[in-house]
Amino acid sequence: ECYVQNTAREYAKIYASEAEPLEGFGEVPEIIPIFLVHRPANNIPYATVEEELVGEFVKYSVRDGKEVNFLRRDSEAGQKCCTFQHWVYEKTNGSLLVTDLQGVGMKLTDVGIATLAKGYKGFKGNCSISFIEQFRALHQCNKYCEMLGLKSLRTTHQKQRKATSMKSKNLPNSSSIKKTVPKKAREPRDFISSEH
Repeated sequence: ECYVQNTAREYAKIYASEAEPLEGFGEVPEIIPIFLVHRPANNIPYATVEEELVGEFVKYSVRDGKEVNFLRRDSEAGQKCCTFQHWVYEKTNGSLLVTDLQGVGMKLTDVGIATLAKGYKGFKGNCSISFIEQFRALHQCNKYCEMLGLKSLRTTHQKQRKATSMKSKNLPNSSSIKKTVPKKAREPRDFISSEH
């Protein structure tokens, strides 16, 4: 829990350093730190400690992407959280997504991270890869995504789906047709680039 939240916090700091200087961007979401405390004399020897957030607790994004949340879509904090997710997704070439963003105002806690099956730079998240796929399909860019110059995911996702449907339309249906396509050209392609 500490490792996931504090990793997401580091991404949020870099995001803030890029977003805050932009004219009109304003305040940036902050993921609060969480600490692991060892209490050897206690029945439960380990506990986590973090700042208490006072005010209306709001879920700006959910782990599975299915829940409709108007505060996420319509509020400044919600839009900036969605932009943060898009920013992380783009910075990691689609390999990592900070999700389950929730908190009070711009202070966030109890976040999750989804990574591709192999992880990202040795880090494996605590959420399913399906959250990345759902984000890619459902994210709608807002003015903050545009301010940061982020690429539309809708265009990329549609191109991938179109390429897949074009492949299936072009395949011959008859078993009597001799296939002359080299084996290597028929293998599925990996649309997600990897970092070296």
